[in-house]
Amino acid sequence: MLTRVCRARDWESGIELSSHLLGHLQTLQVHHVFPKKVLYKHNYDRPQVNAIANFTFLTQSANLWILDREPEDYFPEVEKRHPGALQSHWIPMDKSLWKPENYPDFLTARRKLLAQTGNEFLDTLLKGSIPEGKPAPSILEKAAPVVSEAEEEEKLLIELNQWVVSQGLPSGVLNYQMSDQSGQELEILDLAWPDGLQVNLSQPVALLPDRRNGASESAAQAGFRVFTSVDKFKSYVTHEVLAM
Repeated sequence: MLTRVCRARDWESGIELSSHLLGHLQTLQVHHVFPKKVLYKHNYDRPQVNAIANFTFLTQSANLWILDREPEDYFPEVEKRHPGALQSHWIPMDKSLWKPENYPDFLTARRKLLAQTGNEFLDTLLKGSIPEGKPAPSILEKAAPVVSEAEEEEKLLIELNQWVVSQGLPSGVLNYQMSDQSGQELEILDLAWPDGLQVNLSQPVALLPDRRNGASESAAQAGFRVFTSVDKFKSYVTHEVLAM
């Protein structure tokens, strides 16, 4: 509610999230400000990792752009490209709080900012009026957007998934979160079939076109057959899976 009402801005595009967003990469997703992988690495437990004060809303495109980067890495880039965008999400601007070792203090500071804004909003409802903000420029009035590498990759994965389904095989999972037996997230796989392309008959499969070595190794260790080439993946489907 606060994201919409208070006109929070996307960290990649700078567009207000209350604007009319278009495109499959413009849907809103929950974003962990401090990535789960970073926090687990610093021995924080699940309740701390999933604290409400560690959540915000961003477009899917922004989520793909940030991935598992630490705030002290990507926050300065966001602030440089879109001044004020961090503060529109109630991010404390004390840079010492952007470090994983100071994560508990970050949560405390952000809770205060969220509570203050929430109370101010409730006061406006009690008084019967909400101040009108300056209208955001329509996304339709902007110049034709430049298609980013992340968007191109997302389109490629969606088209490939549709091709797999057209072969009579199950749909894969985009941005599949691979976890260990304890539920701790290990890696995010771009496109995966955790039960195999022939459910329970063939091994799990993952496609990682961005060639992230760490993800490839983790997926392979978890029993996935990993492909970094779309052509090789299609050849596997055609000659091994469909030929079974």
